[in-house]
Amino acid sequence: MTELPSTEPPNTEHRVDALIIGAGPVGLFQIFELGLLGINSHIVDSLASVGGQCTELYPDKPIYDIPALPICGAQELIDRLVEQAKPFKATFHLGQEVSALQPQPGGRIRVATSLGTRFDAGAVVIAGGVGSFQPRRLSVPGIELFEGKSIHYRVKAAADFYNQHLVICGGGDSALDWTVALCEKAKSLTLVHRRPEFRGAPATAMRMRELVAAGKMRLIEGNAAELHSEDDKMIAMTLQKRDGSTVRVEADQALAFFGLHPKLGPIAEWGLELEKKALKVDTEKFQTSVPGIFAIGDINTYPGKKKLILSGFHEAALAAFAIQHHLHPEQRQFLQYTTTSPIMQKRLGVTHVESH
Repeated sequence: MTELPSTEPPNTEHRVDALIIGAGPVGLFQIFELGLLGINSHIVDSLASVGGQCTELYPDKPIYDIPALPICGAQELIDRLVEQAKPFKATFHLGQEVSALQPQPGGRIRVATSLGTRFDAGAVVIAGGVGSFQPRRLSVPGIELFEGKSIHYRVKAAADFYNQHLVICGGGDSALDWTVALCEKAKSLTLVHRRPEFRGAPATAMRMRELVAAGKMRLIEGNAAELHSEDDKMIAMTLQKRDGSTVRVEADQALAFFGLHPKLGPIAEWGLELEKKALKVDTEKFQTSVPGIFAIGDINTYPGKKKLILSGFHEAALAAFAIQHHLHPEQRQFLQYTTTSPIMQKRLGVTHVESH
């Protein structure tokens, strides 16, 4: 688990400059951007660890579109962002969901979590991704006995599935990506999808079909119908084909990728203007319909919005300047650069670096 600079027990009360809701990559970068401007942050997340979907759903998946990092694993990206934010000593409140958010007459915002932690915040940044999410479960009798043991909805460590009889269910990018990645590392691999068409990238689907043609894996059009076990361990799975016939395949482990149930949860009840289950913001401040409450990353929407981590980083930078002005409207803002600003270098703890 990523080592965090500071964590707090639940059921406490804090007066803070800025509260960030959501500790995914964009929320973590918001700590850094606020810190450069001298604004300390507290950050809350419903998950027990930081990283959001990067950590929960695809920690080993490579990301190719982060500037200056030609290839970066999703968990590696989270680790780097935490390390980058460390000089600013943000306080983390994990494993608790924000349950109430109430703007106050003086412009500050009262926030409470499911564990009783309370905040009096000068500004709030909602960086909650798609909101809270749960994977769509495999619909097979008795599935709950094997979930988290033999049935999985995400890959924490690819090596856990090496040298195993593996069944993968689904037809999107996650199912295809992991099929191609694990095919030649598993004892056997069967991909199960209910129809011949796939939703994932055509190039990956083509690679999967090449592996089928080479006899390195099996593709079944149908659904999982029954699990078989011995001594409380899954050993096989019965698959029902589209024509109604069945086939039994060996299965030590199964991965099911049917997508997520994204839910805004309490966010929908906070009185913020929504559009298609996303928070409307402007593109100057990334402020919501309520002054002092900002939204960055996949949770927001505006004309031309692109749901990319890269876009979220840009939004975090502009939101930081807007928050600085919101907290200190009387102060004149100056754009400073980390390469030349003694103030920023002091905040980063790199004052010993000499210019050349």
